[in-house]
Amino acid sequence: MRLGVLDIGSNTVHLLLVDAHPGGRPVPFASHKKPLSLVTYLDAAGNISREGQDELVGFVQEARAFASGHRAEDFLAFCTSAIREAANGSEVLARVRAETGVDLQELSGDQEAAVTFQAVRRWYGWGSESILNLDIGGGSFEMAMGTDELPAVALSVPLGAGRLTRDWLPEDPPSAKSAKKLRRYIREVLNDAVPQFSHLGSPHLVAGTSKTFRSLARLTGAAPSAAGPFVRRELRRTDLTLWTKRLAAMSSADRANLDGVSELRAPQVLAGALVAECALELFGVESMEICPWALREGLLLRRFDTKMFDAEEPLTGAGVGHSQLDVIRRTPVSEGV
Repeated sequence: MRLGVLDIGSNTVHLLLVDAHPGGRPVPFASHKKPLSLVTYLDAAGNISREGQDELVGFVQEARAFASGHRAEDFLAFCTSAIREAANGSEVLARVRAETGVDLQELSGDQEAAVTFQAVRRWYGWGSESILNLDIGGGSFEMAMGTDELPAVALSVPLGAGRLTRDWLPEDPPSAKSAKKLRRYIREVLNDAVPQFSHLGSPHLVAGTSKTFRSLARLTGAAPSAAGPFVRRELRRTDLTLWTKRLAAMSSADRANLDGVSELRAPQVLAGALVAECALELFGVESMEICPWALREGLLLRRFDTKMFDAEEPLTGAGVGHSQLDVIRRTPVSEGV
C-alpha cells in the first residue's frame, strides 16, 4: 500500500509518500516539502499570525492533493513544537481541520523522542542491544534510551537549534560573549536532564537523527546524502569540537557554502553544534552513528504495526512517564480533495 505522512516541523513542512506493507520495509516513493519556519510568524503574545496560518493551510491543501494525485491509500499528519508551543496552537489546528479536512495530530516532546527511538531500533535491530538516540529539532532536543522496542527513558528539552539561535545568537556572526552565554545555558539544561539516564548504564550504540546531525556529520567528512541511506555515517566528538569553533567565527552566508549546510539552516547550525557537543560530552560519548530513519519513519512503522495487529501499543517502555497516543489518527485522502 502507499501511505503518506505529513510532518509540520519548526523549519520545514514535509510530505513523504512510501510504499510498504505490514512487516515490510517502507520504501520512499515521492516527497513534497517547503521551507516554512512558523516561529518567524509568532507575534509578541506567542500567537501564529494570520499570514503564517495562511501559509500552513495552503501547504496542507497542497500536500493532501499531492497524496491523492499519487494514489496514497492512507494519510497521517502530525505537528511538533512549532504549533505545540504557540499560544493559539489549538485554534490553528482547528482552522487547518476546518479548511483542509486534515486532522493534524499534536505530538508531545517525549512522544517525539519515543517514536523516533522506535524507528532507530528498527533500523539497527536487536543486535545493537542498548541504544541512546539524540535528535536536535528546530524547537526542541529529544533524548531516548533503552534496550527494547520502545525506550526506558524519553525526554525532550527546549534546546532546538532554531529556538536557541533566535533567543541567544542575535548577531551574525555571533559575538564570543553570546556564544559563551549559550554554551552555559545548554549545559545548565542538560546537567538536569542527562543524569536521568544514568541508571541505564552505558549504551552499546549512540545514534543521531535529524537534519542537524546529518549536517554536522557531513561537515566532519561523512558521505553526502546522494550516497544513499545504507552508507555508514559517523560523527566524532573531536571533529565536532573543531567544527564548532570554526562555525562560531563564520557568518551565516559563509556557513551556507559549506558541504551539507543549506541556506535555510545556516543561521542555526552553530546552535545545533553546541547542543550536540555538550550532549556528547555529558553522556561520555566519543562518536555516534547517523541514522537515516527518524520521526516520520517511526510513525509509519507504528501505522503498519497497527494494521498488522489491529491494536495500538502504548508509546512507552518501562519508566517512560508520558501518555500513549490513543490511535494514530489518519485522514482518508479521498475526502474533500
